[in-house]
Amino acid sequence: MNALGVLIIVLVVVLIVAALSIRIVTQYERGVLFRLGRVVAVRQPGLNFIVPVIDRLRRVSMRIVTMPIQSQGIITRDNVSVDISAVAYFRVVDAEKSVVAIENVYSAIDQIAQTTLRKVVGRHTLDQALAETDTINIDIRRILDVTTLEWGVEVTLVELKDIQLPLSMQRAMARQAEAEREKRAKIIAAEGESLAAAALGDASDTMMAHPLALQLRNLQTLIELGVDKNTTVVFPAPLMSAIGEISAFLARENASAALHAAPIPEAGVYS
Repeated sequence: MNALGVLIIVLVVVLIVAALSIRIVTQYERGVLFRLGRVVAVRQPGLNFIVPVIDRLRRVSMRIVTMPIQSQGIITRDNVSVDISAVAYFRVVDAEKSVVAIENVYSAIDQIAQTTLRKVVGRHTLDQALAETDTINIDIRRILDVTTLEWGVEVTLVELKDIQLPLSMQRAMARQAEAEREKRAKIIAAEGESLAAAALGDASDTMMAHPLALQLRNLQTLIELGVDKNTTVVFPAPLMSAIGEISAFLARENASAALHAAPIPEAGVYS
């Protein structure tokens, strides 16, 4: 019994030591090994053994982290107050630096991202902030990388997520957009009138060179007017002038015929 009891105690001790010694690092993590408070190694994914009590293994995730940047009240260069929120994507590239160089890397990146967002957007006007978001995103990311690389962190992407404008500015921009659309509509209408006038000028030159074309066009117009079976009779001006000319011609012909039909007096007889 004594031997069996000792064996059981040994097995229990071995299991406790094994439990304290075995550490598993997953594929997306790296393990920073501290021995008596000093960094001695960075352990790779898989099964790792440490010395109980003496060693401490700190796991660090190497996956990309999505961090929302809360809405910031920013005054642009043209003195317009806007609220802008963004989102940042970053990942740890040096596990040792991310543990040793800074206490809380996530909180630090959140704070520096907010201040950088205010600083970069404040350099631009409102129109630039709305139209050049890609440039602003690149500037924010470049400034963040200068600082975060010293912490073993790389910022992979920064995107402006939402830009909220004051109601008065929204109404002013709506009026501006409406005026711009009205201007474009008037320009398009004027260009159409110009093209139509040029086409009508060409058509009038053709009709002057070919008078019969005008008569054919008048007949086509009469056909179009008669499609609805209305009782309106339209006589185009050229047709009325033609009727007048025919009437004048007939009057002249009748006068000439009457003149030729008048009796000729007989000649007197003299002895």
